[in-house]
Amino acid sequence: MKLTRAGHSGWVNNVAISPDGKTLVAGNWDGTIKIWNLATGELKFTLTGHSGWVNNVAISPDGKTLVTGSEDRTIKIWNLATGKLKFTLTGHSDWVNDMAISPDGQILVSGSRDHSIKIWNLATGELKSTLTGDSGGVFSLAISPDGKSLFSRGVDDTIKIWHLATGELKSILTGHSYRIDNLVISSDGKTLVSGSGDGDIKIWRLE
Repeated sequence: MKLTRAGHSGWVNNVAISPDGKTLVAGNWDGTIKIWNLATGELKFTLTGHSGWVNNVAISPDGKTLVTGSEDRTIKIWNLATGKLKFTLTGHSDWVNDMAISPDGQILVSGSRDHSIKIWNLATGELKSTLTGDSGGVFSLAISPDGKSLFSRGVDDTIKIWHLATGELKSILTGHSYRIDNLVISSDGKTLVSGSGDGDIKIWRLE
């Protein structure tokens, strides 16, 4: 271990590294977000404003924008360089569990315990559409490298594939016998890997 970064007063829920590898962001159960110089371990900012746990953090592909989602049902958009809050997104009626940003940096997708997926314009904060159909809440999201497909998992044992631009449900992948805990897509967009509480890792060919 090279460096240990302390300073959080509770569990660290989620971390993200900027595309240039210079900045580390960590979201905490105490409602704060800490931004560190990854090379030196220097704490640059502590961001406040959420009234609940910060469940997830994401950085835009250009490294300029930080997005945080919280138990307080809101999403906050920050300037990563300055730590300034740009705006707050509201609309979910329960915890924001996961988020994903499209490869072109234009679209933010959020999943909530309110069973919905919301698609936002990241630059303006405009809500573009709301997708429903995941029973028990949406807990994991992933976007394909070409930005065309959105993958989601709820509390059941299926993976849903959506057309990101239209919101059309394209297909449902079945095969796990217990809740799916994580999703990851290969860099070429051809392979999806899912891990589940059933003890299995499944590898799906997307093309």
